[in-house]
Amino acid sequence: MLYQAYQFQDDLLAPLREVAKNSKAAVEQQLLPSVEALRQHMAAGFEMVTRFQLTHARPEFGISKVRVGNRDVPVTEEVALRLPFGNLLHFRKDVDTPQPKVLVIAPLSGHFATLLGKTCETLLRDHDVYVTDWTNARDVSLDDGRFGVDEHIDYIIRFVESIGPDTHILAVCQPCVQALAAVAVMSEDKHPGAPRSMTLMAGPIDTRESPTSVNKLAMDKPLSWFKANVTARVPSRYKGRGRRVYPGFVQLFSFVAMNSDRHRQQHQKLYEHLANGEIAEAQKIKTFYDEYFAVLDLTEEFYLETIDRVFQRADLATGDFTYRGRKVDPGKILKTALLTVEGGRDDICALGQTSAAHDLCHSLRPHLKRHHLQANVGHYGTFNGKRWEREIYPVVRNFILSME
Repeated sequence: MLYQAYQFQDDLLAPLREVAKNSKAAVEQQLLPSVEALRQHMAAGFEMVTRFQLTHARPEFGISKVRVGNRDVPVTEEVALRLPFGNLLHFRKDVDTPQPKVLVIAPLSGHFATLLGKTCETLLRDHDVYVTDWTNARDVSLDDGRFGVDEHIDYIIRFVESIGPDTHILAVCQPCVQALAAVAVMSEDKHPGAPRSMTLMAGPIDTRESPTSVNKLAMDKPLSWFKANVTARVPSRYKGRGRRVYPGFVQLFSFVAMNSDRHRQQHQKLYEHLANGEIAEAQKIKTFYDEYFAVLDLTEEFYLETIDRVFQRADLATGDFTYRGRKVDPGKILKTALLTVEGGRDDICALGQTSAAHDLCHSLRPHLKRHHLQANVGHYGTFNGKRWEREIYPVVRNFILSME
């Protein structure tokens, strides 16, 4: 009943949001300029009420152009490969000189791939960028089958094959495990399209290293508890009706609870900016939360397998990880160069969890392995924000360029 209870509450609040929207418009149009301060405060209050909701549709990436060299180049989104649980999205641009092809593997952790919009926009300056555009599981029919960890690896391999030889991959957070497994499988099979390099950023390769509160939460309960308490069946009004999922709203509420004071302070600032007519400052906060409050459901099997295989048993790190019944051995990787990136203040994937990939890829020669520690950023800052653009991205760019 978890999903039905959430949907019932959201349906109840919808009329209240509509009333607040109409009230805001009325206040802005009818109150006299002589009571401007009152008008702004009332309008700000009504707008805060209208924002009291989650969305379940993918936002726009909003990348229309990018600066390449000394000119602005138009960017067009096109679907390079369409699959039930996610598309391979290509940011096509017309440039004079071919650029390295990079597949950005977005996390499947409750948000859409657009959470990496700024990551992709930065990469587009110097690279031909593709991204895994995952589909909300509640919008995927039961007829399309299951989607677990093995299927996730299937998709990565299919996407790399579709892009073609000499592709570089960049995985952010949770899919670092599947990305490394996919490269190991392709390498062992001597696949001609095996990636030229892989960049793993803030990912849980070995969760036994410096466990965080996220890791401890996954370890505190048996798998049966997660299945019984945080997964649910999709309501009948959606295309994926009957599919069991881990709802994105559950993941979001968990993330918000981890930093509740910060989110409360940000919304207090948003109200103050709106009330004071500080539109630009308010828009920055609204833009962030418009993306943050757009949630995506995961299939139950993917969520439970990730808890079990990645967080509770750390199968890849212990040598017990399997794909389609075969053991996965990162030691078989001989040619795909490795860069790992960690944030010194990361409270989700702590120090050592991502760099553990270097020990697993023991057959790689030293000049094909690099590690970057950004001491002054948290989890989100490893792939977004000023530190990413000014300090981390140059390392990633130079690493990929050196492998061309």
